[in-house]
Amino acid sequence: MQWVRSAISDLQSAISMPPLLLALSYWLHMLATIVWVGGLAMMALVAWPGAQKILGPGPTMAALVAEWQRRFNPLAWLSLAVLIATGLTQMTANKNYAGFLNIANAWTAAILTKHIAVGGMIVIGAFMNGALQPALARLALLESRGKPAPEIEILRRRELALIRLNLACGILVLALTAVARAVG
Repeated sequence: MQWVRSAISDLQSAISMPPLLLALSYWLHMLATIVWVGGLAMMALVAWPGAQKILGPGPTMAALVAEWQRRFNPLAWLSLAVLIATGLTQMTANKNYAGFLNIANAWTAAILTKHIAVGGMIVIGAFMNGALQPALARLALLESRGKPAPEIEILRRRELALIRLNLACGILVLALTAVARAVG
């Protein structure tokens, strides 16, 4: 483990981050955060409740949610890639960074906790994209063919709960970012 810390420390010393590159990294990081967390907030707090109130359950609501997912999921995953790349750049350029899994100060504790919350968001998103949304699509197809699929509403409620949980994790990530900036 010491050799990993030493290699990261050497890499950190070798990286002399030009201010313009660091500013670009911060900008892209904030933009990706707005897309990802803002998209979750819009979906959980505005779009979904409004659509449910107007459309109610049924095939029209299912088609609308499928269209939202078709449009938002690529943006969310692209945002995640940008967040990882720019976050690693910023982390290694920060004077408080003490090496991989070296919790040496309040900044590193906040950043580690932030990364755990981001990991939770990734797991939730992967479950929704890989398991929940395909199951909902199959049930919506059955409903569109006139076959009853009563479990679809249970899965829709689960989907909304997971979107809200993901949003809560995103808000936690923002709070931990504020803590890291305040102590770092």
